[in-house]
Amino acid sequence: MNKTIIVITLIVVGLIGLMWWGSSTQKPTGASTGIASVLVASEKLYDFGTISMKNGNVTKDFTVTNPGDTDIFIPSLVTSCMCTKAFMVEPDGTTKGPFGMPSMGYVPPVNETIRAGESRTVRVVYDPNAHGPAGVGPIDRFITITDKSGGELQLEIKGLVTP
Repeated sequence: MNKTIIVITLIVVGLIGLMWWGSSTQKPTGASTGIASVLVASEKLYDFGTISMKNGNVTKDFTVTNPGDTDIFIPSLVTSCMCTKAFMVEPDGTTKGPFGMPSMGYVPPVNETIRAGESRTVRVVYDPNAHGPAGVGPIDRFITITDKSGGELQLEIKGLVTP
């Protein structure tokens, strides 16, 4: 009887410890630090309108600019859902990425510097088939660019997914 109580207590303590560790090491996806980045976007929200599953992926390019007089280092670019991928397009046209949802596997660092006065394209690709038939209906997804100081610029895509 005493062994059973000890084993159950250890399991409960272990589970509580894992939950505490998980909540302290991972910020919720799409959660904002509340600190605005110096970076600006010509457009922060794009509505695709109706997105047909049978037509496949849809893409939107956002232009992100550093209007300041100092360079900005970008370590992180993440999305709020596994159905959305983001890419950083270099000035020469090459792309870095894909960058996705942090809790769905490894998301590589961007490690990109946007020089004062320069712009970059952030290419967002939404896969309407990622959630299967249950994914029909309105969508609202976020793409978060975080600079070295912790400032964030959030981009958003919306749409209505149909079969």
